[in-house]
Amino acid sequence: MVTKNQIKLIKSLSRKKNRDQNKLFVVEGTKSISEFLKAGFKPRLLFATHHNEAWPEHIVTDERELRKISFLKNPSGSLAVFEIPETLAFEQKELTLVLDGIQDPGNLGTIIRLCDWFGIEVLVCSRDTADCFNPKVVQSSMGSLARVQVVYTNLKYFLQEQQAVSYGALLEGENVYQTGLSEKAVLVMGNEGKGISPEIAEIMDKKIHIPQFGVDQETESLNVATATAILLSEFRRGRFTGKQN
Repeated sequence: MVTKNQIKLIKSLSRKKNRDQNKLFVVEGTKSISEFLKAGFKPRLLFATHHNEAWPEHIVTDERELRKISFLKNPSGSLAVFEIPETLAFEQKELTLVLDGIQDPGNLGTIIRLCDWFGIEVLVCSRDTADCFNPKVVQSSMGSLARVQVVYTNLKYFLQEQQAVSYGALLEGENVYQTGLSEKAVLVMGNEGKGISPEIAEIMDKKIHIPQFGVDQETESLNVATATAILLSEFRRGRFTGKQN
């Protein structure tokens, strides 16, 4: 049985202030939960509709009870509450991805998956970027959040301290397909509607954009997650084609 106190706690974790206060977040789905366990995240509560021998102590419940605590329209059969780990010092690799004011949880979750795919271990975010432990972000990251460290900081200060070349994704930038990309770089992606904020744009070393090839030129812009995928692919492609400066 899921107790009333457990239901109250889990439902409260839909709000950032409660996640911050309790240092807890929710993960749903057997695969995602298993990946967080494998990565060493500490579970506070584990619920499942079937016993799982690979999991530590967990509560077996029925689908009706699971629906009471799930954030999904169609619960996936398992739910866990994990402790939010302490933010650790991190070492920057040759490519760092930075997000300036990304608001949509689905976009952030997808970008975290992209970091996982392209081997980016640390994702640096402005403080007004969506919370990575939002249930919608966790769900759309599909377990990748277990392997990607998300850091929230003052972006202007962070970027001013960088020795690597900083690239801002901006409409007035150079065609990325005709631009030499540095091997050690920082790529900045901006807000879904407003793009990179002016104070961040003005300190970029280089500005790049993805050219539009459509005949009618009616599309205003690419989805930020889609644009991130294209640009990360270009930076990684440069490692094998000699495209870097």
